[in-house]
Amino acid sequence: MSPSYTIVMGCDNAGCEYKTALKADLEKDPRVKAVIDVGVNKGQEDYDTAYPHIGVAVGRTIAEGKADRGLLICGTGMGVAMAANKVPGIRASTAHDSFSVERLIKSNNAQVLCLGQRVIGLEVARKLVSEWLGHEFDETSASAEKVKVLLDYEKETGVREEDVPKC
Repeated sequence: MSPSYTIVMGCDNAGCEYKTALKADLEKDPRVKAVIDVGVNKGQEDYDTAYPHIGVAVGRTIAEGKADRGLLICGTGMGVAMAANKVPGIRASTAHDSFSVERLIKSNNAQVLCLGQRVIGLEVARKLVSEWLGHEFDETSASAEKVKVLLDYEKETGVREEDVPKC
């Protein structure tokens, strides 16, 4: 049986169109049990919220154990990735191709996929999100030791391994 994830997602105003479409897709996907939307929404008061607030909100939702994975969209995917990575224990990265999405999970045990609405087409984004849901990290892989190095660096800054969300 495949995993059932709670996904937290958000965007800035440069990624609103894709967030709306991808949220609808996620809500229909049997691998997703719930979608938490932290904004922004076109026509709403939050529409001009700066991307760092959204990226951190997604990271915190995962760090607090309220979601398993996160999906962030901005113009390039880079700004929201940097913002989410400010939350201790979060590993977020931009990925715009199938191989990168696979390695995001299998090599890096990242919890957050970031996409750029100005970089890829909507159908590519849909394909990548679907693929992303199908990948799982193997705790016995050669990559597990490398991810542990990241966790060790975080420990030096006061982040406890048990507080780091698993993907």
